[in-house]
Amino acid sequence: GLIILFYIVFYLCLGGLFALTMYIMLQTLDDHKPTWQDRLSTPGLVIRPRQDETFEIVYTIQNTESWDMYAQALDRFLSPYNDSIQAQKNHECTPEQYFLQEDSGDVKNNPKRSCQFNRTILEACSGLHDRYYGYQEGKPCIIIKLNRVIGLMPGKDGQAPSVTCGAKDVTVTCRLASTDIKLIARDDSDKIGEMIYFPSNGTFDLMYYPYYGKKAQVNYSQPLVAVKFLNITVNQDVNIECKIHANNIPTGNERDKFAGRVSFKLRINSQN
Repeated sequence: GLIILFYIVFYLCLGGLFALTMYIMLQTLDDHKPTWQDRLSTPGLVIRPRQDETFEIVYTIQNTESWDMYAQALDRFLSPYNDSIQAQKNHECTPEQYFLQEDSGDVKNNPKRSCQFNRTILEACSGLHDRYYGYQEGKPCIIIKLNRVIGLMPGKDGQAPSVTCGAKDVTVTCRLASTDIKLIARDDSDKIGEMIYFPSNGTFDLMYYPYYGKKAQVNYSQPLVAVKFLNITVNQDVNIECKIHANNIPTGNERDKFAGRVSFKLRINSQN
């Protein structure tokens, strides 16, 4: 009987200690901001439309069903960016400078305001003037966004980050005298043709940063960059890579080859 009583008291004390530890730990957590964060030095890029995990956009100009799904996907993605919705939910901010909303000691400045990103900024790729985003004429639009990172301030000295797209580097490894030599060729550079960016120069304005988190910034709208391909070579695979450029974001991370960039295949078929 004493042994049973001992174990009952022992496990009650053990459970109480565990509960006390959990209670103390929970008091240190902030509902709006993670206490600990693995800070990403280079955030990733994402493209839209994207139908699956293959990062391939393939369609035939004359076959409406082959590209209509891309136009519909862009419509769904851009609908929260309608000017009327942004005017209701978000704030008109001062461009070309960070929108800082710091807390005052223990007084939390929550919820934090978010800046408007209006769909009209994307101009020819907004879907407002061309509901098919150029897909019906072989001049498709691709939307690019920078992944969210809490507290990230991508750019210094007033220089906003920007995106550029080009032919993806193709690496060929050759062995010469027991030594591997890597050669880089851009064999799709003559196929990609002319591109235009919206906003101009493919920039992410500084006023959309820093990001304070989903709970603190409920209505946050990620800034977007659209790239429109004007005369890409048809009936051929074109491998494209888009990269982020900022004066305080490192590039060329060997441990994560997708950091700060996104690659995809674009193939536009034509029966003419």
